[in-house]
Amino acid sequence: MEQKSIHNNEKIEDKNVVISKVAEKKWYIAITGNHTVNHKSMPSLTEEEIKKEVMDLHQSVYEKFGYEMKYIRPPKGEFSEKSITVTNALGYKTVMWSFAYEDWNEDKQPDETTAKQKILNNLHNGEIMLLHGNSKTNTNILDSVIKEAKEMGYEFKSLDEFEK
Repeated sequence: MEQKSIHNNEKIEDKNVVISKVAEKKWYIAITGNHTVNHKSMPSLTEEEIKKEVMDLHQSVYEKFGYEMKYIRPPKGEFSEKSITVTNALGYKTVMWSFAYEDWNEDKQPDETTAKQKILNNLHNGEIMLLHGNSKTNTNILDSVIKEAKEMGYEFKSLDEFEK
């Protein structure tokens, strides 16, 4: 699977469009977290490579949006004692997800009905849901998923609120 880099201004600009659309629809953006520049497996990197992957994206987001990221989701969910130690030293807290589905492949998007049912059928207390922003399916169904989840009694909170 080809991974797209978001280290250049063009990709950051693309993310700005997603953020604007989310705000326009009154969706909740809990926290923007770091996912590294090139989506490399963290355990295979040296300490310096980990720092560069994390801090190059950190700096780009800060320059573009004035936002200091403090959470990191390791690419592919792969981490090691070394990568956790390095990212902690950079001021990051590692956060994993409790639900994900195959939504990242732009050429193989799931149909909207199936995707929505999969998400709703797997809701659980304390869930951290991993949905990829490049998924057109997610973009089309997210508003109704949020509304239905709220109707089922679920609330949406930021990671900062969970820390309290």
